[in-house]
Amino acid sequence: MKMTSKFLTLSAILILSTLAMQAQIGFGLLGGVNFQNINGKDSNGDKLENGLLTGFHAGVNVNIPVAPDFYFQPGILYSVKGANNEFFNPPVKASGDYTTTTRLSYVEMPLNLLFRPQLGNGHLLLGFGPYVAYGISGKETTQLNSMSIDRTVKFKNSVADWTDLLENAYYRPFDAGANILFGYEFAMGAFVQMNAQLGLLKINPEYGWISDDQAAYKNTGYGISLGYRF
Repeated sequence: MKMTSKFLTLSAILILSTLAMQAQIGFGLLGGVNFQNINGKDSNGDKLENGLLTGFHAGVNVNIPVAPDFYFQPGILYSVKGANNEFFNPPVKASGDYTTTTRLSYVEMPLNLLFRPQLGNGHLLLGFGPYVAYGISGKETTQLNSMSIDRTVKFKNSVADWTDLLENAYYRPFDAGANILFGYEFAMGAFVQMNAQLGLLKINPEYGWISDDQAAYKNTGYGISLGYRF
């Protein structure tokens, strides 16, 4: 899985570099904070009630002109998502109060259509489009009374044996959805933008021992980015 994620990241960076050189445009470097959640339904079909997790993102993108003031903007990001929640999936529930913090790290590729008209000395930024992401690492930490339990996240589409949950938490490796952004690029090249994402794929795996599992976990969130376009 590590080799796959490295290959995808290097391939995406190479493609963006080639596009930038061919179009004679520069890279945009950006980074910022994520406010993420995992929404959807639990195994009984009830709505998940989770709290926001603060993560971060960092990466690059390029603007490829397609029409006056319109650009195709592909990018590659490292992004930390997840949630502060009250769901925990051990085979046997422990007694007492518990909370779980889930952190999921992705290599993510947004593919936006950007509207970038002149506004003052800079440019207004309005964009939307899909994103695809691949999970590369993660951890779940559950606080049970005074005891802390850590589980490493592994990425699989299905889990056959319930004993696997004793040491690991599982999520599907692929995620995809829609994102929108709004911001402003200053004349010197610095820019600030806000973005929001809505995950459209279920990220929880299938459990072989649950016959009627209605769970559907989906990444959602928003963030603030600062960047510079060369």
